[in-house]
Amino acid sequence: MSRSAGTRERLRAAALELFVAQGFDATTVDQVAAAAGVSHMTFFRHFATKEDVVLDDPYDEVIADAVLAQDRALPALERVRRGIAAAWAALPEPTEEETRARVRLIAGHRGLMARAWQNNQRTGELVVTALEDDGVPPLEARVATSACLSALMEGLLTWGRQPGPCELGPIIARSLAYLAPAGPPPEEAS
Repeated sequence: MSRSAGTRERLRAAALELFVAQGFDATTVDQVAAAAGVSHMTFFRHFATKEDVVLDDPYDEVIADAVLAQDRALPALERVRRGIAAAWAALPEPTEEETRARVRLIAGHRGLMARAWQNNQRTGELVVTALEDDGVPPLEARVATSACLSALMEGLLTWGRQPGPCELGPIIARSLAYLAPAGPPPEEAS
């Protein structure tokens, strides 16, 4: 891991610890920087805002590429659903403690939830553009993308609210399965 990546991870870990302990709004950038052992300016070299510490999502292009890799003969909804499922399956299972802390922070804070939906829209725009460039009509591309990203977000939020340990991957798979042509199997529909 590079020195810069190490600093970024120290900042993220310190921020999450402080956000959970004293609340997102009560935590300042100066407190996060001090806890990570860096300057206030170093924080801003890695994150534009303290919200970005929680909402950083490097997977937008991965999702768009996975959607485009699906069979063009499939309806757009199924292409997006399968693409997101494939992208998610290709990623390592996130560290439960850190990811759950992030999801719980987002779910419990209106401003973070609004920013999370904005991030979802940014991801959606990449997917929609990719589909449109591939010949999918604009409305179909937007509806398919919105439905699948909403399922993904609801899966994340459901997982974040659950007590006790549980894997995220199966919950995401089940959320996306509700949009499959036949829906999830009856034993999965809960």
